[in-house]
Amino acid sequence: MTTENSPEAIPHYTPGAERLLAAASDLFYREGIHAVGVDAIAAAAGVTKKTLYDRFGSKEALAVAYLRGRDARWREFLEQGLALQAPGSVDRVLAVFDISARWAVANSSKGCSAINARAETDDAAHPVAVEAIRQKKWMRDVFERLCRDAGIAGADRVADILMLLYEGALVTVGMGTFADPFAAGRTAANTILRGDAP
Repeated sequence: MTTENSPEAIPHYTPGAERLLAAASDLFYREGIHAVGVDAIAAAAGVTKKTLYDRFGSKEALAVAYLRGRDARWREFLEQGLALQAPGSVDRVLAVFDISARWAVANSSKGCSAINARAETDDAAHPVAVEAIRQKKWMRDVFERLCRDAGIAGADRVADILMLLYEGALVTVGMGTFADPFAAGRTAANTILRGDAP
C-alpha cells in the first residue's frame, strides 16, 4: 500500500550521477549538508559542477537524493531483518531495536542522517526537512503496524512511545553518550509491551 510516507522511487542514474551521489552522500554524512560545497562534491566525484547541475539541478535536490538513498537502504535492511521474526509477535516489534543496532554499527557512526539533516534546516517546508520528516513518520507507522499485528492494545499510543525510545537511541548513538543505547531502548520497549521488569 502506498501512503504519503511511502518511499520515493529511486531513479536510474547515469554513471556520472552515481559518482556524484556517492561522493555527496559520503561528504554530507561526514561533514554536514551546509558545510559541503558543490565544488568539493564535484571534485570528489571527478566531474564538473556543470554535471552536478545537469544531473540534479541543485545542491538541495542532491541532498534530498542522498537522504532518499540512505532511507531506501535502511528500509531494505529493516524488512530483511523483520522477515526473520515470527509474524504478529512481540519479538518482531522488539527486533526493530536489534536491527537498528546492527545498522548503526555498519552505517551510522554519526547518528541518523535524517535527524542530522533536519537539525541543519530551520524551515520545515524546505525539501530536505520535508524528506527527513517523511522518513520519520514512516518509521513511526512501522511501529504502529507491528504493534497492531502483534495485537497490542492501543497500538497507536504505544507506537508513539516506541518511536520516542527509538529516536532517543539514534541520537545517543550519534552523541556516544553511553554504550549500546538500542539495547537500553529494547529493554524499555519490552517492559512496555510485555510488562516485564527490566
